[in-house]
Amino acid sequence: MPKNKNKLAIFDIDGTIFRSSLLVELNWMLMKEGIFPKTIKKELDDSYFKWINRKGSYEDYINDVIDVYNKKVVGKNVNAVKRVARKVVDEQKDRVYVYTRDLIKKIRKDFILVAISGSPLVIVEAFNKYYKFDYLMATTRVVENGKFKSEFEDIPAKDKKEHILSFCAEEGFNLRGSIGLGDTEADIGFLELVDKPICFNPNMNLYRKAKREKWRVVVERKDVIYKI
Repeated sequence: MPKNKNKLAIFDIDGTIFRSSLLVELNWMLMKEGIFPKTIKKELDDSYFKWINRKGSYEDYINDVIDVYNKKVVGKNVNAVKRVARKVVDEQKDRVYVYTRDLIKKIRKDFILVAISGSPLVIVEAFNKYYKFDYLMATTRVVENGKFKSEFEDIPAKDKKEHILSFCAEEGFNLRGSIGLGDTEADIGFLELVDKPICFNPNMNLYRKAKREKWRVVVERKDVIYKI
């Protein structure tokens, strides 16, 4: 346990800290670096432009991104993907929200910082080089002979609530005085556990939940931060 800390602060990363999706950016960079084929652009164009033109949802687009990554990464060299992940983060490490960036700085000395993400561990670890969370939970894939397999070791995003409960039981933590920040309904599970849930730039499903539960809603738009 980090010294002199006994309260947890649990953060989603994509759309909550990082102003995009780490997986989206990793996908594109893997294509640029020739590790993924250029055909992935065509595979993603339909859902991407539907989302951009507000004729489809971001959830549909990100699900397509996940599907493409899961198919194309199988058999790829782990060190090559890690190298590309580091390149993505080195270039985009400052593309974060002011509110969550400053909150992390403010509470770091008093809180145990936990990141839970649906993005692959290879890029979450690269991101953490700069943001230094105490614990990371991210999608982890089986590796054999230095290459990624199709099987997974862990997918925290499938049930973030259960992962946080298991984590607390294993590490001997409790959730008294805890903080949680998320941006979609995938984060509701762990937001229900913490003492102070914060819905940051929430999508509609999370916003509706926040209204029912009277959770704090924070919206960062351009250079203005609204606290609702």
